Amino acid sequence: MILERLWRWRVALMATVVGVLAAVMRFASLGEPTDLVFDEVFYARGGYSLVELGFEGEWGGENQDFARGDLSQLTDEGDFVVHPNTGKLLIGLGMKMFGVTPFGWRFFAALFGVAACVILAFTARRLFRSTIWGTVAGVLLAVDGEHVVLSRTALLDGFLTFFIIAGFALLVVDRERTRERLMAAAALDRAGLGGDPPPRLPGEGPNLGFRWWRLAAIVTLSLGVTVKWNGLYFMAAFLVLSVVFDWYDRRAAGYAQWFLGGFVRAIPAFLTTVVVLPLVYLASWIPWFTSENSWGRRWAEQNPGEGVTWLPESLRSLVHYHRQMWDFHKGLDTPHNYESNPWLWPFQWRPTAFYFEDAPDADCGAERCVSAIHAVGDPLVWWVGFAVLLYALWRVVRHRDMLALTLAVGYLAAWVTWLPFAHRTIFTFYTVTLAPFVVLLVVWMLQRVAQPPRLDGAWSPRGLAIAGTYVGLVLVLAGFFAPVWVGDAIPFQYWQAHMWLPSWI
Repeated sequence: MILERLWRWRVALMATVVGVLAAVMRFASLGEPTDLVFDEVFYARGGYSLVELGFEGEWGGENQDFARGDLSQLTDEGDFVVHPNTGKLLIGLGMKMFGVTPFGWRFFAALFGVAACVILAFTARRLFRSTIWGTVAGVLLAVDGEHVVLSRTALLDGFLTFFIIAGFALLVVDRERTRERLMAAAALDRAGLGGDPPPRLPGEGPNLGFRWWRLAAIVTLSLGVTVKWNGLYFMAAFLVLSVVFDWYDRRAAGYAQWFLGGFVRAIPAFLTTVVVLPLVYLASWIPWFTSENSWGRRWAEQNPGEGVTWLPESLRSLVHYHRQMWDFHKGLDTPHNYESNPWLWPFQWRPTAFYFEDAPDADCGAERCVSAIHAVGDPLVWWVGFAVLLYALWRVVRHRDMLALTLAVGYLAAWVTWLPFAHRTIFTFYTVTLAPFVVLLVVWMLQRVAQPPRLDGAWSPRGLAIAGTYVGLVLVLAGFFAPVWVGDAIPFQYWQAHMWLPSWI
């Protein structure tokens, strides 16, 4: 009886399990450490400035003065910042709600991190047609170190990951709803032919009207671009994937002109994107437009006849500012101790050390205690995930496996697009956007092991044992690494035990 009730409420149970685990990993001791961690010196202070002044002002003094409660170092002179505003506005909103405290500036990063885990669980449930595997996916992301660390710090990449997962989830729903309608229309078309219908239906297939789920995905992915520009990579990749979905499903429905049908119906989506993306992006710059002291706000007035002269002065100034931002990113090659080569990102070869300080000996009872935060993904997930990616690409080429393609596109959009910038100062923590797709690939493989296609959905006892053992080992490893994800005080020797590779130190 109890098992029957649990099964009836399995979706709610999935969301609860994933949400609670993700919340514990992200909110426990969120106010520690009390210092600004890594690039929080830019984004926490920038977020506070945005909600207090309406623009990002320059800060004087020492970086950690802000963490000690000294807010007097903020000036009313505009600061040159190189990322859009949405992520920093969310960080600032957290401080409005909970005060200028570590918990305040990290609150929304943690909240969006929890939401991302739950959304991924629901998305995996749709992709794999299984609540069990949806739960496994949500749990694996909930305990992945890369995602945990970026959900516990006031940086931008965690917010970007949320919008990527949400946009991807909406396109998965759009594909499912569209496919159902296509198949229903094809069935009616076949019935209308009478007798023995031909193997291919004439025409391009039906016009299914405006696709609201895809519009929601376009808006959501546009919001990702307002956090960091590399959200554009995901937006382009996923919207192209949406067109591929259309081609695949129209062909599967039996329409002879499936390619033309999918192409024609991609045009409205393209035009919608061309309109929606700039509007959403410009809306994110409203604080800049409405503040007199924003960096470069009056550039056009001070430089008449320069820049894109046919634009209004405010937009001309914004375009010039974006050129400055682009030049900054393009020339960012200053050596950094934790910079990493993107070719090695799938192996977490050079994880980013966000924080490392000696802690009082009494905190851990050892001769030397340290508090450290390392943004390193669970090795058992990431290393296996890369192997599964290679298998997925083989499945795409050999069997035209649409599910394999769907998962691989997200992985490649987060990784391959950075390879041309290997010469720049970039970091492994950027792979937090890759983490959801690493998890999805691993879960896809676990399902194929535990429920082999040859058994038509039935469970293989041996495969189930392998999958269960693997998930158990991942959870054990997560427990082992958790102290260096959340910054607990631990013995120095215990910290050393976590540095598996020389490149991790």
